[in-house]
Amino acid sequence: MISRVVSREQAVRIRERWRQARHTVVLTNGCFDLLHLGHVRYLEAARRFGRLIVAINSDASVRLLKGPSRPIVPAAERAEVIAALRSVDLVTIFEEPTAETIVELLRPDVYVKGSDYGPTGRPWPEAIIAARLGARVEVIPLIEGHSTSDLIAAIRRREP
Repeated sequence: MISRVVSREQAVRIRERWRQARHTVVLTNGCFDLLHLGHVRYLEAARRFGRLIVAINSDASVRLLKGPSRPIVPAAERAEVIAALRSVDLVTIFEEPTAETIVELLRPDVYVKGSDYGPTGRPWPEAIIAARLGARVEVIPLIEGHSTSDLIAAIRRREP
């Protein structure tokens, strides 16, 4: 079995094969620290646009974004769990704090993010790069009350 968790170089090669086969290539990214219903529904919605590549933040990148207590789950394990989902075709891990470089490398046809991402009223850097590359940018509404931060807070409330 070929692993669906690949290096960024392998992801570029696979993306090129998909493009030659005339598949629509979709990219999304995130930390995906503790998998929950919001993640599953988000990835299912993203998959509807085409072949889905998920770029996962490395552990160091998550710490920069979320603080020293995160991630809870190491990147390799997060990648394997996300790759096991039926909606996901390919997973790669990126080291940078933002996905600008991975968007530039993978050149998706569609770039997808959740509605919680980026400053309100103006596009975020990854969306600007995606649009410059000719990608359609799609924003998927998130399910209220289903986030990793909400899940961690609920666990902490239950601790004795």
